[in-house]
Order: sequence, then structure tokens, then C-alpha cells
Amino acid sequence: MRLENRREHKLASHCHDLCSGPGGGLFAACFDGGIYSLDTAGGKHEKVAQHDNYASGVHWSAAQGQLVSGGYDGKLKWIDPSAEKRELRSVQAHEFWSWQSAISPDGNRVASSTGQYLCGGYKYEPAPEREPSIKVFDLASGELLHALSHVPPVESVAFSNDGKLLAAGNLMGEVRLWDLSGGAREIARWTTPDFTGWGIIKGHYYTGGIFSLTFAPDDSSLYAAGMGSTTDPAAGNGKQLWQRFTWNGDGGGEKVGAASDGEIGQGLMESLAFHPGGKFFAMAGRLFKGDWNTAIFDAESGSRVHHQNTEMRTSAALFSEDGKVLYLAGGKGQNKDPEKPADWGRLITFDVVID
Repeated sequence: MRLENRREHKLASHCHDLCSGPGGGLFAACFDGGIYSLDTAGGKHEKVAQHDNYASGVHWSAAQGQLVSGGYDGKLKWIDPSAEKRELRSVQAHEFWSWQSAISPDGNRVASSTGQYLCGGYKYEPAPEREPSIKVFDLASGELLHALSHVPPVESVAFSNDGKLLAAGNLMGEVRLWDLSGGAREIARWTTPDFTGWGIIKGHYYTGGIFSLTFAPDDSSLYAAGMGSTTDPAAGNGKQLWQRFTWNGDGGGEKVGAASDGEIGQGLMESLAFHPGGKFFAMAGRLFKGDWNTAIFDAESGSRVHHQNTEMRTSAALFSEDGKVLYLAGGKGQNKDPEKPADWGRLITFDVVID
């Protein structure tokens, strides 16, 4: 598998999340708080909604015929993206940021994670959560279905492909797993030290974390992506990292796969996405040192089969529904003058070639 024929489109600001919409269209959640519809053929974008702070997530529900978005204002917004561009509902889901959100495969529920790292004692252990770290809402009514506990901040959340399980991972590398069928029952939790570090050069705090969780196509295992240990929090020089886990009836988890040291460099990996065929997955993020910030891995062997340096920070990777295109969204640099829009966001598309 390889990527060919790169096309690049400018966006208003850094894109944090990306989703497919009706008719193969795309929607983006961006740094300026905007939710945008994207015209990849014409290279244009149009705002359909606005958050009061960074927009962190966007999802299309075919079941409801609506968008739902999350932001650092702690809100979830229900949006009609048609010509009227109406905000249908706004829910104050969290007191703090919505770090990440996910939609259930049937399009009827949305989950959002939150939490702020605060020092809980003289050993810098994290303070307990001030509010539930994960909330699950009904998309039809906006009703809160589940409020789940974790150790903040919880930077990633994901539904299983059958919609029965929910996983969430935090800054300290702890993953918790719930069975949502007939309620919300925690069935496993485990911690991997590989995704977190203790900064000792420029500050005493945790760095890294699990930034993306994705279930394998058959839901038998869970993939995590993020950044390995680093002693300099400002540099972002930890390992590019993915790991694969299974869980057992005893409530624990076991690592059964990981990126090979010989195939990775240094940097923060922010997104992991499976190809619709299930045989490959893409991981992408920000490069510190090495020769790629986007790579394709074989799911069976875990080996890298293709890599690209897109020369931008990639926050979202998304395959088209037919698997023929890989979309990478993020940004190049940052606009330092809000009075002079710079279009520093980017959407890069590649044709996917399977040999």
C-alpha cells in the first residue's frame, strides 16, 4: 500500500478533527472555533458553526441528519449544515475543555472527554477529577446517558465498531474500558508507562499521553497512539508510538503489538485510523526528528509499509468510505496576528494505491 498524487488545500486555521458527511463531503473542526464544510474539488471552505474557543471535534450522524461538534468551551453543538446553517442545540457538556469526542457507529450517541491536570500532592500525583471525565449523550434528545470516571486529563475516547464498548485514555497512559450494552459497566483498565513521561528540564509535570484510540475492525483489540517518554516537555521529542492491547476477564489489559523502534522517529502522534479494508492503518502527527510524520502499517504484522513527511502538524487522519483516498488535516505554523487571517490550516489528500 502506498500514497500517491498529493493535493493540498488551505484552511482558515489549524484543523483538529475531520469527518465525512453526506455525499462524500467533509467537515472540519478548527483552531479558530469554526466548524467548516470543505469543498475538496474547488479548494474552498465555508463556516457552518462557531464555538467560543478552539473546536476540537466534528462528527456526522446519518441517523439524525446532523453534525455534532465539540470544543474547548466545553460545549457540544448540534448543527444543521444545510444552506440555513442552523445551530439546533448546544449542551454545556463540561466545565473544562472537550479534549476529544467520538460518535457511535449507528450515529445515535456522542461521547466526549475532559479534564485538567492539577497537582494533587507533594509527589505531583494528579488530583482527582472535578467532574466526570467522560460523558455520553443521546444525539436525538441531547439527554445525558452516562457520566464515567477516569483520572484527568482524558485526551482520547473511542467507540467500538459494534457500538457496545467505549474506551478512554489519559495523559498518564491509563486506559479504561466500559461495556455500554444495558448500562455502563467498567470491564477493564490498564496503564502503559510508554505513553507518558515526567518533564525534568523545563518543568515538573507529565508530558505526552494517549492522543488517539481506535478499535481493531473485529473489536478484539484496541490501538493507542501518542508520544513516548520525553524529559523536555517543550521539545516534543518523545517516540512516535502506537501500541495494540487486548483485555481479559480479570479486568486487565495486555500489550500484544507495538511500533518497531527501527521504523519510527520522534514526535507526537495524534491520529490513528484504519483503512476500510481492515488490513492497514495510518498513524500521523507532528515530527520532531526522523523522516516521516505519516505512515501506513500492516495490521497483521505491525510493520511499516509506507511513510511520508507532509511537512505539517497532522491532527486528523481519515480514509474515504471507499478507501481510495486518505485525508490528512492539520496546519503549518501559526497565525500570530488575529487581525490578519493567514489560512494556515491545511488539508492534504492522497490517492491510496494497494499493490
